[in-house]
Amino acid sequence: MGDWGFLSTLLDKVQSHSTVIGKIWMSVLFLFRIMVLGAGAESVWGDEQSGFICNTKQPGCENVCYDWTFPISHIRFWVLQIIFVSTPTLVYLGHAMHVIHKENKLRELISSPGSSRVLKVPKYSNEKGKVKIKGNLLGSYITQLVVKLIIEAGFIVGQYYLYGFVMVPMFPCSRTPCPFTVECYMSRPTEKTIFIIFMLVVACVSLVLNFIEMFYLLCTRIRCGSRAQVHKITSPENPASLGPTSPRWPTTEEALKQNKLNLEMESNQSIGGSLDGAKEEKRLLGGH
Repeated sequence: MGDWGFLSTLLDKVQSHSTVIGKIWMSVLFLFRIMVLGAGAESVWGDEQSGFICNTKQPGCENVCYDWTFPISHIRFWVLQIIFVSTPTLVYLGHAMHVIHKENKLRELISSPGSSRVLKVPKYSNEKGKVKIKGNLLGSYITQLVVKLIIEAGFIVGQYYLYGFVMVPMFPCSRTPCPFTVECYMSRPTEKTIFIIFMLVVACVSLVLNFIEMFYLLCTRIRCGSRAQVHKITSPENPASLGPTSPRWPTTEEALKQNKLNLEMESNQSIGGSLDGAKEEKRLLGGH
């Protein structure tokens, strides 16, 4: 397990910058992949080549048949799978650490006594370094999820085409320099089959967790976007508007101007009415 120490330390840092589902994925990776592979692989697969025996004494035949049957060892295949699946997560970790570093510098600039004007404030992290997955970080996080989905699915398909999902006890081989079609036998095929199925189930669980996490983030993003749109539509500047085609309510300044115009019109009408009444009264008096 000492060989996995550096990778485990890096992946442990990702937990503070991941969602709840991402933390579950990390637990699956640590417990059911790295630890099980490190603890049980050697005892199960230690005799992978030494226990591969063919019914011939022809020099080189067993080695050629083993190489043809297993182009890459199962253990090395799973190690490569863990490394490739973990790489997108480590790239996201680098992006998150870069964002935290930039925003920590921005906080130092804000708190410095000579900073009278600051154009922007930190929006991705708080003072404790906790990252909020939004904006560019959300795009980076979803991208690494998509890449992990593709890699995980690719390794599952690759394992099927390379070995299948069952370790058969006998392999016929007619490769050169074998003098005829020989039969080669693998030791403890049932135990190896159980281990293969276990690693396959863990890979499928990892695949499903990545899909659920991506679906969760996309739904959260859509819901937050809809909420922001509703907040924008029903903002104080436009409180009763229900959509872009609804009539715009006047602002306070426009309402005051309209009230002033209404008062002036009413005043003019009252003055005009008084003058007309005076003229009519004068005409009647003149007639008498």
